[in-house]
Amino acid sequence: MWDRVRRSSARFVNSLRTEAPTGHEARTHNLFEAAAAYVSACAEDDQDRIDEASAWVSPEALSFGVNELACRAVIALARERDESPRTVARALLGLPAA
Repeated sequence: MWDRVRRSSARFVNSLRTEAPTGHEARTHNLFEAAAAYVSACAEDDQDRIDEASAWVSPEALSFGVNELACRAVIALARERDESPRTVARALLGLPAA
């Protein structure tokens, strides 16, 4: 929850900036780029990169991208380990086998 508040605050502060446009349009990022950057920044505990990636897309799009990334990662690990996705997901979260 605090993460959402922090991201919303960062976006609000950024919207108040009165910097003049430089003429160079920033490259737009898609939700999967944002999710990959956000998750890797979280794994490395890099708050600056987390904030940057959070600003690339809407919170809803970022949530969808992170969810999609998690699903694909669990499926890839399950195939690699020759286990079910459920077993891998529970193991990654430190939950007992079901």
